[in-house]
Formats: sequence, C-alpha cells, structure tokens
Amino acid sequence: MQQDVYNNGAVRACDFNTRPFILFWELTRACSLACRHCRAVAQPHPHPQELTGEEALRLLGEISELNPMMLVLTGGDPMMRRDLLEIIRTAAGAGLHVALSPAATPRLLHADFHALKEAGVRSLSLSLDGARAETHDRFRGVPHTFERTLQAAQLAKQAGIMLQMNTTLSRATVPEFDAFVELMRQVQPDVWSLFVLVPTGRAQVVDLPTAQDLEDIWRKLVRLRGDLPFAVKTTEGHHYRRVLMQEAERGGEPLRHLIPTRDGKGVLFISHTGEVQPSGFLPITLGNVRTDRLARLYREHPIMKKLRDDNALGGKCGECEFRHICGGSRSRAYGLTGDAFAAEPLCSYQPEKHQEPHMMP
Repeated sequence: MQQDVYNNGAVRACDFNTRPFILFWELTRACSLACRHCRAVAQPHPHPQELTGEEALRLLGEISELNPMMLVLTGGDPMMRRDLLEIIRTAAGAGLHVALSPAATPRLLHADFHALKEAGVRSLSLSLDGARAETHDRFRGVPHTFERTLQAAQLAKQAGIMLQMNTTLSRATVPEFDAFVELMRQVQPDVWSLFVLVPTGRAQVVDLPTAQDLEDIWRKLVRLRGDLPFAVKTTEGHHYRRVLMQEAERGGEPLRHLIPTRDGKGVLFISHTGEVQPSGFLPITLGNVRTDRLARLYREHPIMKKLRDDNALGGKCGECEFRHICGGSRSRAYGLTGDAFAAEPLCSYQPEKHQEPHMMP
C-alpha cells in the first residue's frame, strides 16, 4: 500500500514495502556524555569493530540503492567520526536527505555549522530532556549540556539548518511537560519530537511513564496544535496519531500528512558494527551489511514483512480500528514482553471490535 507522506515541502508516494521513510545509521557508539537512558549504552571510545571509512562509503552505495526518504546519522556521537564530513558529502551527493543527530558537547560547539550545511546536512536534531538546566544535566550525566544544547540550537538556525528538538517522555520528565512547552516556544525549533521511552540500553522499566500520562499529554498536544509555532511529532509514541484521528472525527482540525511508520514499517536501523535491525530500539538483528545486501534485508526478511503487516499484530493492537495509522510501539512491546507483536503496553485505548478499520484520509 502506498502512503502519502510529507517531505521537504512536497507530498510524495512512499511504498514502505520497498523503501523506508527513515533510515537511522549509528556511525559510532563513541560519545563523551553518559545519558541516563542511552539506547546505545555509548562509550568514550569507538568500538574496535566499528565500520571503517572504506566500509562506510561502500555502505552509502547500498543506502542510496534503497533510497530512504531521510538518512539520519546518529550515534553515540557522530561528531566523533573523523570522516563525518566525507560521509555527509557522499550521502548528499547521492541525493539523500541527510539529517545529523549529534551530542551537545564542546566538540559540537567548536564545529563549523556552515560547513556542515555546505557538506549536505539539511536538518539537525538536539535533545532537551529537562526543562531546566538542573534536570537536563542530571539526565545527560554531564554538567552544562543544557546551555550547550541551547547554544547549538542557535548555531544551527544561524547556519540555515532545519532544527528538530527531541524530548524523552519518562516518569521523570512527564511532570515538566508544561514547562517543556514554554521552553520550546523560546527555542523555536522547526519540529519538536516527543520520544516515549523504550526499556532498552540503559533505560529501565521503572523509568516508563504510565499509559494515562501519555493519554493526557496527547490530549494536551491536540489542544495546543493550532497555537504552537512549530510542528510536533512523536517517536515510539504512535498512539498520538490515534488521538489526532479521534479528534478529527469529532470535528477537530483536519489531518494532514500523517506518516504511519513504526519499527520495521518505514523504519530501518544500521548499527556501528553493521548490524541491521528494524529500529534502534528493537534489538532483533536481521543481518549485517558486511555480509548481506541492505535492500534485501529490508524488503525480503520475514520479520520485516511481518512488522509491515498491520494484521499480524497481537492482543488489542490486532483488534484496533486504528492499527493502520498507529500499530503501537513494537520496540516497547518487545522490551516488556519479549514479543515484538504484542499489544502496546502504554496505550489505554480499548478498541471497538469488529469495526471496519479507519484508513488514512
């Protein structure tokens, strides 16, 4: 099935069976931060089996063949790769939309943001996981990351790079939600992305917000939509789309360009050592780019095919009339139950059984 998606100001067709909407490439796990909930369990130094520069450039050829609508260079801290600019230039030269997700360190502040843009970086994402310096720095494990993040955000905007701010929704950060909204009004990003914690890496089950916490936040976001001067999206918070659709059906603001991605469905992840997984939060290894063709893994691997099948979902997600637009977090289901197809653990909605599925408008 083709879905209409919004990318760089134009609606384009993207068949998730043949190409991902977004591909995350973890260039390295080296990072000087010690974030409390780090998915990558980042370390101070590169892994000895990290993809070499030659392997990285060869991989870019395969990524170009797969043709994702967005390539996100992440880590660890991708700024720790000495060949980062060469990777960016090669990717951009192949026509890929390159996004960069660096850590807010002194290394980033000393970087030439105009050079990053000239090399081909079209968007840059930074994280604010505390609405105040005290809470953010505690989360990141290193002092002064709050002020560095704000400085880096301004440098990106001055260089004309599209800015996305990421915020983790956890048990600790939920009480600061209203303060986060006001902080984002000050920062003025192009996009604010709310990531719902997944218990993987350093993140623990006890750190998860509750289903009711999320439902309350989704309702607040719906009410705020028309008043916020930036776009809002979620990561591993797919049921926000369900709330948007419910509100639209009640006569609320019309929906525009919802992108029904989830782990393995329009999403793909490549690790620092070349392992290929449905997402960075779903640690099921499909193969390795050193030995397997990337496009084949995405298009033909049985797990990927099943993850793209909305009717393969179990529990209430499989009965839900919103499964085609939502489908729940396969990562969080796996992290809490060991079954990537189990019901979304942090959704309070009870489906209307035996009803025709809601399709995208």
